[in-house]
Order: sequence, then structure tokens, then C-alpha cells
Amino acid sequence: MLKLQNINKSYTTGGFTQQALIDVNLEFRKNEFVAILGPSGSGKTTLLNIIGGLDKYDSGDVIINNKSTKKFKATEWDAYRNNSIGFIFQSYNLINHISILDNVEMGMTLSGVSASKRKAKALEVLDKVGLKEHAHKRPNQLSGGQMQRVAIARALANDPDIILADEPTGALDSITSVQIMELIKEIAKDKLVIMVTHNADLANNYANRIVEFKDGRLISDSNPINNSKNQKEKYKLKKTSMSFLTALKLSFNNIRTKKGRTLLTAFASSIGIIGIALILSLSNGFDIEIDKFERDTLSSMPIMISEQAMEMTEEKMIELSNNDNMEEYPNKKVVYPQQPIVDQVLHTNVLDQDYIKYIENIDNTLLAGIAYTRTTALNMVSKTSEGYKPVALSMTDLNSIPVKINDDIPGVMEVNYDILYGHLPNEKNELLLVIDSKNRINDQVLEALGIDIEKEEVAFDKIIGTELKIVFNNEYYRQIGNYFTINTNFEAMYNSDESLSLKVVGIARGKEDKKTLTSGISGLFYTDDLMDYIVQINEKSNIVNIQRNADYNVLTGEKFDNTDGQLTKDTLISYLGGDSVPAMINLYPVDFDAKEQVLDYLDQYNEGKELEDQILYTDLGNIISSLSGSIMDAITIVLIAFSAISLIVSSIMIGIITYISVLERTKEIGVLRALGARKKDITRVFNAETFIIGLCSGLIGILIGGLLTIPTNMIIENLTELPNVAKLNPVHAIILIIISMTLTMIGGFIPAKMAAKKDPVEALRTE
Repeated sequence: MLKLQNINKSYTTGGFTQQALIDVNLEFRKNEFVAILGPSGSGKTTLLNIIGGLDKYDSGDVIINNKSTKKFKATEWDAYRNNSIGFIFQSYNLINHISILDNVEMGMTLSGVSASKRKAKALEVLDKVGLKEHAHKRPNQLSGGQMQRVAIARALANDPDIILADEPTGALDSITSVQIMELIKEIAKDKLVIMVTHNADLANNYANRIVEFKDGRLISDSNPINNSKNQKEKYKLKKTSMSFLTALKLSFNNIRTKKGRTLLTAFASSIGIIGIALILSLSNGFDIEIDKFERDTLSSMPIMISEQAMEMTEEKMIELSNNDNMEEYPNKKVVYPQQPIVDQVLHTNVLDQDYIKYIENIDNTLLAGIAYTRTTALNMVSKTSEGYKPVALSMTDLNSIPVKINDDIPGVMEVNYDILYGHLPNEKNELLLVIDSKNRINDQVLEALGIDIEKEEVAFDKIIGTELKIVFNNEYYRQIGNYFTINTNFEAMYNSDESLSLKVVGIARGKEDKKTLTSGISGLFYTDDLMDYIVQINEKSNIVNIQRNADYNVLTGEKFDNTDGQLTKDTLISYLGGDSVPAMINLYPVDFDAKEQVLDYLDQYNEGKELEDQILYTDLGNIISSLSGSIMDAITIVLIAFSAISLIVSSIMIGIITYISVLERTKEIGVLRALGARKKDITRVFNAETFIIGLCSGLIGILIGGLLTIPTNMIIENLTELPNVAKLNPVHAIILIIISMTLTMIGGFIPAKMAAKKDPVEALRTE
């Protein structure tokens, strides 16, 4: 079954070459007990290693069941050792960090035998060597004789054809040696046993064939095979395969013997993960707060459509960039005219009745309101303690209430403001007084309402019902010659039946959770119905009708020549109330999803139109959210980049730790290779170890990072009043754990490859 033909093997050290085996020819029977004798250096152990596939011959051939091994690949030698060879070593070579049962099962595990079958077989052979009751102990809990019995059980477990015993009794006392030899003799009844020994007495007492070597040559054979017959058996190889789960189990058991070092390594490796986890927690929390801010606040910010808009398209930005690629500090004695950047990006929107109708056709379920801003002047007169006088309020003190277009959807004022007293205006002649978060209002607004501003505070009920008057153009202006001027008889205008009385019917304040949106907003709010009414009346006024046919500015008396510094006729007509088309439209979406639909609707209007015919808009919410999001992303990237440095250091450290582990487990590598483990299986064992460390590192990093969010949140809440900002996204946590495992495996990759390349014979000699 086993035949050695002209085997030669030499070792070269430096410039010296030693012939370990010289033209060895041997043939073995299927079952016999062969003892190989010889002095040290005679080549007997080398012969055993070549038969076992641990070492390779230089020339000749090893034939197994008529199968030549000359062209065997590395994986075939691995399978050969696993299927055909069972090793019994002088120093037992058990893996100390796994149980006796696991040691015996290891060869079968590499063969892919199912867990239930290999356990049953392992217990069977342990029972055969008298150690079944010790199955769950560790090797260091047994005596020398017991450990050798375990080694014999391991050699038998995978039912090999050949048992190779290298000085199996060399480390045992005489009584135990006899017991072991009796056991090996019993095994030889069914198998080929080849034993290397120095003890001639043991060989003569137990072996039925003695082969002697000297200086690498076969010098005697007590029972040679003289008439070799061609056996019909065909050699079959069953490839070995260590699953990653088995590698994990081996590595986990090894790691358990070094808990302290493993924990310290995992913790050191987790520092970068802790930093990134905390940064991502803060980033995620702030993103959530920004998102909440956007949805609760910025979604209420209007989409602005005005007569003048900024054209900030990608094409325009590229054009501006290209225009700026001029030579700096040129030598030419010339000046290049340049249009101001603002003028280059300024776009004029032509708002007309058709576009107004297009806006009015927006799905009313998408908007909380629409606000129209017209350039029509509000001619207002009030009655104060000092008499009658015109009201001169700034644009920030006079605001139009967005029109509620759907009764089923809360309006802009209802969503963003609390009505503290009275009610929202329902009629054109009703006003709403809006105060700031500290209940303050511009004293000029109170004065316009005829309230004594000398008082430190004014009760709500003293404000409700106060009024001022709207005076239309026919009353507000008087004609002198060929132009008009303002009428100074304010008392008459105030008391005229033609004027319109406006009364304060409610007092409102921005909601606390809408502070960002409503902060700083105060003044008088009027309805859009009022503005429509004023436009209708003023369009019929003499001043506008005259103006449409005149060549003179009715306010200055100067001739219209469209020179710089003068109002054009059309602008003046609009200013005086002669144009019902608004100068600005503000659309208030109900939420962010609705806003996207509104923007799509506005974009549809521009499809197919030239740029000058398009109506551009400004999305205030998007501008603010993009800016805040970009800043947050930039900060996050910078902080993560700094933390990532520690991850690189961790990878290097893992590589060093894995290399130390390779050195510590060198003998285990030799044992696994002797049992048939492939090089990739050895790599897998150490990859599994770095995988476990990486997993522990990631979990520790996430755990500590999560715990650190508690004091972090307390600090942030004290500084910003924002509770529970730092929140680690579970997806981020999983990604960080994967990154930790990946980096540790990368760090341990080179040492793992080094482990796989170790010579199994040299590895077995390592102490």
C-alpha cells in the first residue's frame, strides 16, 4: 500500500549541504508494526516526515495505493495527511486551549465530518484509550501518559491508513511506556504503524518488522516484501476544509486564555471608533434637529417670487467662472469694462395676469397661504393726542396676512402665531397687532393707533378697537396746476365719508416653537382683501387717470424723460395704485413634501421657455438648510478625519499583536498542518482571531461612545437648551463595527499570511 522508491533528501544551510536520505527503497504492508531504528542524524525522522507529507523529497517517489505523489499539489498533500496519516508525537503536540474532545475531533473537523458524527467517533476512540471520562478536560489537566493516549486517539479518530509514531514513549516512564506500546501494538493489527525509536528493546518486543538506518541509508530490514504484487486499490483523496466557524472557535478559545491582553488590545483599537461614534452621534443629532427645524420652521418660510430674482443656475455659475479667467496684472495699457456681478446674475421676472392665474391654480392642499405684495401706497391717517397726522410706518411695521386658500388646512398665521387677545382679521377693514416674544412693539405703531406711548405698558383691551384711516388717492392728493401734491388737511381726510376705517381686532405673538421663524417680526398685519379694495378704488381716481395721459410727474411737476433719478410713468402709476399685478408673491407650503410639489409646479411653467421669459423664484428654506447642512457636513468630515488617524494606528497595533500571536501559536500551526490543515486554513485561523478582536473593539467603541453621549447631552442642553442631541444612528453603529472588523483584519492580514507559510516540520519543533 505504501512504497518508497529511490527517495533522496538533503538540507542546505549556508554553504553546507547534508544528505538526510540517500536512495531509500522501502515497501510496507497494509497492516504491520514497523520500527525504524538508528542513531541521531541517521534520517529516520526525516523519513517519517516524508511519509507523512510534512516534508518533501528531492527525488524519487512515494506511492500510495499505486498512486504516485510526484505531482501532488500542496492541497493534495494536505488532504493526504488528513485522510491517510495519523501522527503520534513524542511531545504529544496537543492544542492546549481547547478540550480533549476538540483535540480528538480536529482531524475530522478538517475533513468536514458533521458535528454529531465526529463527537460520537471521538468519544468512541477516547473510550478505546480509556479517557472517555476526561473528554471535557484541557490537556494541561492530564498526566503525560494520558496526553499521549489523547494523541493516539486523535491519530485514530479520522480512521487513517497509516499511523506514524515519532518516539511515542520518549517522554514517558517505563510503566506508562509499556501501556502505550501495548495500545499501539493493538492498533497495528488493523493498520500500518511506522514507529521511530531509539529504544531497541521496545522495537524488538512489540514490532514485527525492524528497519535500521545509518547516515541516511537503509542498512537492514528484518521482514522485507520480496514479491510485491500490484494491488487493485485506487487512492482517493478527500479534500480538507476548515470552516470559518471552526477557525472562530479555535481563535476564540485561544483568546480566552489571554483575556486581559485581548481586552486591552480591543480597547486601544476602539479609541478611534469611540471618537467617530461620538462625532456621528452629534452629527446625527444635529441633523435630526436641523431636519426638525426645517420641517417645523423652514417649511413655513415662503417661496418668494419677485420682480427681481437672482439667477444662480449651474450654467450661470460656469459662465461667471469662465469670465473670470482673465490674465492678472496684464502689461497692456487698456481698461476692460465689466458689468457688476449683481447685474450679471440679476434676472427680471415679468409678472402678469397670466402668471397670477397660473399661481392661483396650484393645488390648494399644498399651501397654507399665499401673500401678495403690491407697491401701491397705503395712504394712512391717524388721530393722536397731538392731533391728526399721516402715518409713516416702515415696511417692517406693515405686513400683509397670507391668504388662507383651504379651509381644511391651518393658515400661516394659525400655524406660526398664538392669538393672545381678540381674533384674526376676517374683513378688509380689520387689523392684527403682532408683538414680539417679549410682548414688545414699535412705539410708532402704538402712536399711529392713537395710544399714549409715554406709558410703560399698555393693556391688551386698550389696544383692541383702536383705529386709523385709509385715505384714497382722490382725497389724499390735491391738484395744483398741472400736477398733484399731498393734501395737508388730515382732519378732513380722517373724518371724510370716503375714507376707510381700519380697526385692530386681535393681538398675536409668534409661537415658542416657531421662534426662529417669527423672531423679530412685529407690527400691523392687514388682509389681502384690503389691498385689492384699495387698488380697485385708486384705479378709478383722477390722479391715476390723469397720469396715464400726462407727460408730467404729478408729484414733482417735472416732465417724464426717463432720465436717471426720476420715476417712469408706469412705475409711478403702479406706486399710486394703478396696477393690480403684485410686485412679489410669497407661497407658504404646508410641509416639506408639499414644498417639493410646489417647486415642481413652478418649474413646469418655465419648461420650454427662453431664460428671459422664465419666472425664477427664491426658496428661502432651502438656502438656509443647505447652508446649515453643508457646515455640519464639513465639520463632521474634519472631525472624523482626525479620529480616523487613530484607526490607522490601531490597524498597525493589531498587526503587531497578530504577529505575536503567530509566534505564540507556531506549534499549533504545525499540529494543524500535520492534521491536514491547508495554508488557507491557517490564514483563516488568524483572520478569525483578528475578526474577533475587531468585533470586540467595535462593540466596545459603540458601547463607550453611547455612554459618552449622556454627559455630552447634558453639556449641550446646558449650553443650548437642546435636549438629547447626541443620538447614534443604529446604521452608523453597524457600519462602525464593520469598519473596526475590516481594519483589524487588514492589520492582521500580513501576519496571518506569514503563519500560513511556516514550515510544518519547523513549527512542530518550536517550544
